[in-house]
Order: sequence, then C-alpha cells, then structure tokens
Amino acid sequence: MNVDQYPLTIGDSSMVYEFYSEGVKGRIAKLVIYRETYYEGFYNLAFGDKDEEAGAIDDLVITNNGDSQKVLATVASTLLHFTDKFPHINVMAVGRTKSRTRLYRMGICNNFEMIEENFEVYGRKNNVWEAFAKNVEYDAFFVKRKK
Repeated sequence: MNVDQYPLTIGDSSMVYEFYSEGVKGRIAKLVIYRETYYEGFYNLAFGDKDEEAGAIDDLVITNNGDSQKVLATVASTLLHFTDKFPHINVMAVGRTKSRTRLYRMGICNNFEMIEENFEVYGRKNNVWEAFAKNVEYDAFFVKRKK
C-alpha cells in the first residue's frame, strides 16, 4: 500500500523521530518518541507537536493543519522503522485525553491494511486486551510485530 508520508529525521537511538506537517496553518514540527514502560517488553509511542522551547512533545495541542491522514501515515511509518530495529518490543499507544485516544483509533482504522501487514493489533476495553476491531471504542492500543 502506497500512502503519502512526510520525510523523517531519525534520532541516533531510533527512539526519536521528527518530521514537519505542512498545511493550512503552515509548517509545524512533529515528534514521535518511543519510551520504555513499566511493563517488560512494552514501549509507549508518544506523538504530538514539538514544543520548540522545551524540545519536548506537546500532545494536548490540536493542530488542524489539514493533513491528518499524511501525519498519521508518517507516525505509522516510524512504527515500522522502530520495530525493524527492535522486533521483540510491543508498542503501546494511550491518549492523554479521550479525544486523543479517538484520534489514535482513527489513525489505526485509516491505516489498518498497512499496519496489519506487519503487526498484530490489540485494543483495551474494560481492562481486557482483545484483537483490534474497527468501530469499537478502546482506551489503549498495542501492536506486536509479526514474525
């Protein structure tokens, strides 16, 4: 599947990815950072606008730059790169807000064919992990690289 994506700058450790969203509100720096969680073998995928002063992610801002599909496809491409480097790691995504979690679900749904080629996808509902299904409201997600 050929999905339009932004070019990435990849950090030395393959844990930090940066790209620029270009749309109706201009050129906006985005960050994707993978961090180890308390759960062995699980890393968290954090994503949002780059706070230029702090050099950190602002994951509460809503950019509305008119390019959400391209941005989410680019975030999905970081997942491929990250798990190429670390194939044994499971990657979680949990939004800090309900609307952010909904955005993640939409991103998974809109890129599901590309994602499922390489990953098993799970959603958490009522504290139970299950195989991801479209149109189900989950509060967290994780993917596992297919062997």
